[in-house]
Amino acid sequence: MPDCRALFLDRDGTINVDKHYVYRPEDFEWVPGIVELCRAAQSAGYRIIIITNQSGIERGYYSEQDYNAFMQFLSEQFAARGIHITGALHCPLLHDDVNRKPAPGLFLQAAAKWGIDMAASLSLGDKERDVRAGISAGVGRNYLLSSTATDSAATAVVATPQDLIAFL
Repeated sequence: MPDCRALFLDRDGTINVDKHYVYRPEDFEWVPGIVELCRAAQSAGYRIIIITNQSGIERGYYSEQDYNAFMQFLSEQFAARGIHITGALHCPLLHDDVNRKPAPGLFLQAAAKWGIDMAASLSLGDKERDVRAGISAGVGRNYLLSSTATDSAATAVVATPQDLIAFL
């Protein structure tokens, strides 16, 4: 039986400010409050796993190698702040009914790979498709990061990542 719980994070718009297909370190900017959330989640025993659609690869905006280099940079940025990223899974395709959010495939792969108790886990994303993917995968609590949303299938809508600390 899985015994680890996770904080699943979308990437663009949740970890880094979404500047339309970010893949270069010079374009990186933290979403305010995400580092604090990750520190608190890690201290509470959550593994931190990034689940992200990356259709910019199939669109030809950047390569798989560019994506991997950026993710290495991102992991190093977290590590410099004392945060360990368990792993990251992505879907580079525009049309993938299994892995591209709102489909739950990447969440389910993470659960199998890292022994995650999905019901004890939570997710945070900035799009409704992030919420729906988490729900479909059996993630216990799914939060939408938005300062404007009024209707969502999410457990709750939070204005900043730090707002989620109270729910850990």
